[in-house]
Amino acid sequence: MYETNSSKIVHQGRAFVVRVDEVVLPDNKGTANFDIVQHPGGVGMLPIDADDNVLMVSQYRPATGETLLEIPAGTREIGEDAAVTAHRELQEEVGMKAGSLVKLSAAYLAPGYSSELLHIYLATDLTPSQLPLDADETIEVVKIPFADLLAQVQRGEMRDGKTVMAVLLAAAN
Repeated sequence: MYETNSSKIVHQGRAFVVRVDEVVLPDNKGTANFDIVQHPGGVGMLPIDADDNVLMVSQYRPATGETLLEIPAGTREIGEDAAVTAHRELQEEVGMKAGSLVKLSAAYLAPGYSSELLHIYLATDLTPSQLPLDADETIEVVKIPFADLLAQVQRGEMRDGKTVMAVLLAAAN
């Protein structure tokens, strides 16, 4: 059985905390330090309009050094219901409100070092409803037919993991 001996915060950021946990290993193997990104969790939405187009966002991601095409997504406020976050982020990022929001799944993005649990939703029955973008976001909305996006995922051309997951989950339903 694993047991945490100690936990030390080494960075307190806007969206997450980085801590180092000293963990007792099973079978008398001693202890090990683990770097952990403590994250409140997030949401990703696959918004599909009445013409079967997916509303995607194109934005520069400093961590990758690339502009990526992704489903809209965002970070939950601490204690906030994931569906509430999904409705807000959809309005902020693509200017739409979903009449129907169906949860497809929830998955840890990188459980080897992060606690972030991402909730994936299918958003349909879209109507215009804009909220202001976060101050650090510059986003271009791009419409792609769902069939074309699915083909991109199947060919391995989509580089954003949450988008791949959302598209495959929606295709399976």
